[in-house]
Amino acid sequence: MQFHAITKHVPRFALAVFVGVAMAAAVGRAQTDAGGSLGTEGRASGSEPDSVVQVANLVYARTISSRCFSDHFLIQAEKDSAISTSRRFHSVKLYGEEIYGYPLVLMTGEQTFRLPDDERENLRRYVERGGLLLASAGCSSIEWDRAFRREMAAIFSDQPLEPIDMSHPLFHTVYEIGQLKSAHGTPQPLLGIRVGGRLGVVYSPDGLNDTGHTEGCCCCGGNELRNAIEINVNVLAYALTY
Repeated sequence: MQFHAITKHVPRFALAVFVGVAMAAAVGRAQTDAGGSLGTEGRASGSEPDSVVQVANLVYARTISSRCFSDHFLIQAEKDSAISTSRRFHSVKLYGEEIYGYPLVLMTGEQTFRLPDDERENLRRYVERGGLLLASAGCSSIEWDRAFRREMAAIFSDQPLEPIDMSHPLFHTVYEIGQLKSAHGTPQPLLGIRVGGRLGVVYSPDGLNDTGHTEGCCCCGGNELRNAIEINVNVLAYALTY
């Protein structure tokens, strides 16, 4: 498995990202621009410095929690890249202003749902301002997949979900990923929505939950992707650098 350095960019978020390989220690600090890009005003208060990247786990449709998405990839990101991460997700309500303090937000589930209008609008604005939504159908749930596709069509009516080619930079940030590996059968491609020349939504119908590293959750016979950890680390790196 080949390691790639994360190149030094100026992301849209007011947080510092450690960049480079091995002993590199260069630090990049993002700036808030006048055009309404994301800042730190929405981040959860606490003891973690701005240099620590935090990832949000969404509470959506008012009460549905994305509890079965493993945070293990955050630990792996620190081991195999120069990104300094919080070791746990932060639970964030989709309709609130707090989401604007996070470069990456997660959404998963196993049942049908419908987002209220204010959550749809907040998610659209979040993505347009530079945020990235990583979504995953828990246990390859057909019901959740249908609901998610319906919601994305309503929120991003001019930007459809489309397959992400394996040549896309998403697959070549920290790890070189040449193929998707599923629990059984042929995996479905990752799907994405492009906003402003970059991916604003990344979605797996099979699932990126990495349930092997969760408690009280299982894949329930779904076709979960076996290289979910590497993919999720790459998505985090992409969110910080594009």
